[in-house]
Amino acid sequence: MAELAAAIDLEAAAASRRHFWSRFAIYGLLTVFAAIYLIPLFVVVFNSFREQAEIARDGLISLPKTFRLEAWAQAWSTYCIAGTCQGMQRNFLNSLWMTIPATIISTLLGAVNGYVLSKWRFKGSEVLFTLMLLGVFMPGQIALMPWAFVLGKLGLTNSTYGLILVHVVQGISFTTLFCRNYYVGIPDDLIKAARIDGAGFWRIFWKIIIPLSPPILIVTVIWQFTGIWNEYLFGVVFTSGQAQPITAALVALTASGTTARSYDVMSAAVLIGALPPLLIYLFGGKYFVRGLTQGAIK
Repeated sequence: MAELAAAIDLEAAAASRRHFWSRFAIYGLLTVFAAIYLIPLFVVVFNSFREQAEIARDGLISLPKTFRLEAWAQAWSTYCIAGTCQGMQRNFLNSLWMTIPATIISTLLGAVNGYVLSKWRFKGSEVLFTLMLLGVFMPGQIALMPWAFVLGKLGLTNSTYGLILVHVVQGISFTTLFCRNYYVGIPDDLIKAARIDGAGFWRIFWKIIIPLSPPILIVTVIWQFTGIWNEYLFGVVFTSGQAQPITAALVALTASGTTARSYDVMSAAVLIGALPPLLIYLFGGKYFVRGLTQGAIK
């Protein structure tokens, strides 16, 4: 009996060691991946606070020996980009003015589309939904020529309003997919009971569907905001000069013809451009994951 107990103890100890080393390997691998993703961010943050002379002397990858905010102020208001010396502020405001309304409008349209395609089905609604899904997989390059024609006809070329229109239409496929898949999980009996009580299409939408939608609306808002903010192709093709969003300005900054690069200012400019998506991720990341797990993508 004692021998059996000893054998069981040895087997349990071996299982415990295997469990420990497997966990150690998993967490070690995840730590390495996290470091690979975060090291570039740390390098840019450190360089934005270092003096250019220190960067030139110690190299790009080094811990800061000085701390200064002049590079941030210069990147925001005085640094010369693409022939003008107004910094990133105008492009930053262009991106804000483009991203916020495009995100709100595309999310609302996606919610209405998802509501119709899940709770007010009609003949051919599945075919229509399948056709809308093509927009999810269609690369933006295919739409450049049609969009150039449409924006030219509407007089919206080289304007933020044109980019808002482009991003609203381009984003409808994603928002419709998210909302439709989420609304399918809402019981149809709830909608039928509301209709029996006399509620109509919009009353059900505003009084029942929208109050049940915060998880999916958060997902679509985060998705659309980060996607539109970071989008580059449409911004550089359909706008120029001071009408361009911040992503186009960042590329123009890195391609400037100056012989001596100001890595401190460039690092600060990159962080200014990345700040809104980072804040969205920091404050809404957990809600994004929660919304996905509650049926955003099925």
